[in-house]
Amino acid sequence: MYHLFDTSVWIDYKNGVKSAQTDLLDDSLINNLVCFCPTILQELLQGIRNERDFNDTVDAFQALHPLILDPYIASFDAAQLYRSLRKKGVTIRKANDCLIAAYSIHFDIELCHNDSDFDLIAENSALKIWKPI
Repeated sequence: MYHLFDTSVWIDYKNGVKSAQTDLLDDSLINNLVCFCPTILQELLQGIRNERDFNDTVDAFQALHPLILDPYIASFDAAQLYRSLRKKGVTIRKANDCLIAAYSIHFDIELCHNDSDFDLIAENSALKIWKPI
């Protein structure tokens, strides 16, 4: 089963943080079960200062499964998700989280994260999140 890993998990993984989320990422990388969306790639790459690390990360992501969705559909879905959450009194701090969630919902893929906003989104939408057993 494929998983989508939020930037928060990738950052922990790159920093050597040991957690259930980074263990799942490691196992999923070994078994070629990692997918990504453009927003996660952008967030991860924009935080890399070293040119070599940047290029190594770009190369590594070429082996992963990209989730390809028309950007207009992704933007519309994310905006609708954000609006529906606001109507329920739930405010998400970063609009990018709604965009990442929209990809996960569209492709019906569990999202593995380390960001409480995704828990709020999942409680109030069709977002499926991975939780350690």
